[in-house]
Amino acid sequence: MVVLSNFISVYSIGFVGSAVNEIQSLLTQFQSQEVADLSTVKNSLMYAALLFIGLKIIAGLFSVGVRLMIIATSRHIEYDLKNEIFKQYQRLSLSFYKKHKTGDLMNRITEDVSYVRQYLGPGIMYPMDLISRATIILVFMINIDPMMTLYTLGPLPILSYLIYKVASTINKKSKEVQQQQSEVSSMVQDTFSGIRVIKSFNTEESTKAKYAKEAEGYEKKALSLAQVEAFFSPLMILVVGLSNLLILYIGGLRYYQGILDIGVIAQYFMYLNMLIWPFTSLGFVTMLIQRAEASMARINEFMKQEPEIVNSVEKETPIFGKIEFRNVSYTYENTGIQALKNVSFTLEKGKSVAIMGRTGSGKSTIALLLARMLKPTDGQILIDDIPYENLNLYSLRNAIGFVPQEAFLFSDSIVHNILFGADEEKGLEEAKEFARKAAVHDNIDQFREKYDTILGERGVTLSGGQKQRISIARALIKEPEILVFDDSLSAVDTETEEKILNNLQSEMNQKTTLIITHRISSAKNTDHILVLDDGEVVEYGTHSDLLSTEGAYFSLIKKQLAETENQ
Repeated sequence: MVVLSNFISVYSIGFVGSAVNEIQSLLTQFQSQEVADLSTVKNSLMYAALLFIGLKIIAGLFSVGVRLMIIATSRHIEYDLKNEIFKQYQRLSLSFYKKHKTGDLMNRITEDVSYVRQYLGPGIMYPMDLISRATIILVFMINIDPMMTLYTLGPLPILSYLIYKVASTINKKSKEVQQQQSEVSSMVQDTFSGIRVIKSFNTEESTKAKYAKEAEGYEKKALSLAQVEAFFSPLMILVVGLSNLLILYIGGLRYYQGILDIGVIAQYFMYLNMLIWPFTSLGFVTMLIQRAEASMARINEFMKQEPEIVNSVEKETPIFGKIEFRNVSYTYENTGIQALKNVSFTLEKGKSVAIMGRTGSGKSTIALLLARMLKPTDGQILIDDIPYENLNLYSLRNAIGFVPQEAFLFSDSIVHNILFGADEEKGLEEAKEFARKAAVHDNIDQFREKYDTILGERGVTLSGGQKQRISIARALIKEPEILVFDDSLSAVDTETEEKILNNLQSEMNQKTTLIITHRISSAKNTDHILVLDDGEVVEYGTHSDLLSTEGAYFSLIKKQLAETENQ
């Protein structure tokens, strides 16, 4: 279609040349006082004009077809690429997200993909148009007058060289601009996420100043890039203007010598004008290619990342709930802190354990390791006496109802948040049932829209306790084999805590349960209590056994009782 469009456009110029020659012939006849047949001239001009317009319409239709196919295809590729990147986001492990900023990751699926799409559309279409149009015009021009063609197109290689020289600078500056764009996006994302902290600490002005500094950096780099890109248009005008002067001078000489008709000179001007946009687009295309190259490099760098944790068993595996940690140690790669040191314990199916210890003792790390969010540095974790690397990863995670330490709710309705991850056949009634077990139904029932209430981002419209209880309902509705509560009752009062634990007692009797907590009230009714200190197990046993030994657990009780009395 590109070739047909350009061939028809170039071919149609011949009729303009014929029309100009007809007019010249008519003027010559008038000047020599010969009788001119005006009707014949009019018919010839009308015939040339209609053919020229008709051929241009046909060429335009082909051009529309080119755009529909190439641009539409680039949009399909953009769609596929975004899906591939999003799929990679889902594959990567938690450790990757600890090392990369959210704003930078967002840029790769938005700005970078957009630049790649622009290259795959206009970036392919315009060079194809230039190559085919220049080839066809060159054939027509050489066929008319090789010497005139040489003079006309002589300056264009100079233009290509200048474009090449500027392109390398554009590539370098494009990478700098995109990197700075990621920095700006990351800061904006952090600001939005922490807006309540910013307002409560009254740091709006300093935050604004930091943003202004990042934005100023982007402005300088973007302006520097724009200044380099601005050289293209003047270069085009200079070189094309030089070519027009050469056509006028050389064409005039050859017309005077009787070698060329005046219509041919007019054709050469039109041929050159047809080449102006394709050659002008070289600047635009060069910019697109350089940006796309930088963007694709960033995308490929991300896509080559391999997750630490992969599913090695395709077939689904049943999970019953027995848990065993054998000399498990874990060191966080980003900080180098050893969170766990040779931790060992066994929990039979249907039993419960409370994991206690000071802040930073490694309690939450156990929960993340159990769900295979992290990979043990040393040691082994077994589920149902099988190393859990030999189980289907998704079967394992489906069997775990996890309530994280920081309750995260999506910006959606309450019912959809509770049903998140549940079987598709479950609906509002089941959501209400498990909300009652989590002691949050009465709160939800007081909202104007009840379970259809739309929550703000991260559930910002709810209190901390409400968010935790909705998270508990979300974990329970899965009806998993293993329940993990990571300090998930810290934001509720002791009365509500007692009510929730009583409601959960029947659930806990049937499921293997880990309760990570600071509170004795949450721990005392579990089957076992594990006390951590600096990543090591210092005590493990029942509530009564640990009280009798008067060790670390006993000290925690005394401390909490003293704090309660002081209140």
